[in-house]
Amino acid sequence: QVQLVESGGGLVQAGGSLRLSCTASGRTFSSYTMGWFRQAPGKERVFVAHISRGASNTHYSESVKGRFTISRDNTKNTVYLQMNSLKPEDTAVYYCAADRNGLTMTITRAYDYWGQGTQVTVSS
Repeated sequence: QVQLVESGGGLVQAGGSLRLSCTASGRTFSSYTMGWFRQAPGKERVFVAHISRGASNTHYSESVKGRFTISRDNTKNTVYLQMNSLKPEDTAVYYCAADRNGLTMTITRAYDYWGQGTQVTVSS
């Protein structure tokens, strides 16, 4: 069992930055690939970014590529999402998720555990 807790969300002006954190309980964090997803009001939850177990591989959605950076620190059981050049369309609840297999990184049902989400609001 893995419990995930996100933090770092908030209100920011367009063009600003935020860093989200997601800390996992347990001793097996490094055995999971990790992903970030987001869900805007009235819309489906969509893939944002993914990182491999050892952080050697990352993958981003086209909408955030070049602006967001995913990273992880396995010694701290934490995955991060650095978000720069934020746009109003980035407004959403952001979720981190853990996946034991990491084969279908963009699909929500592939993930085994989810956090409760953190709100990010970008004002224009």
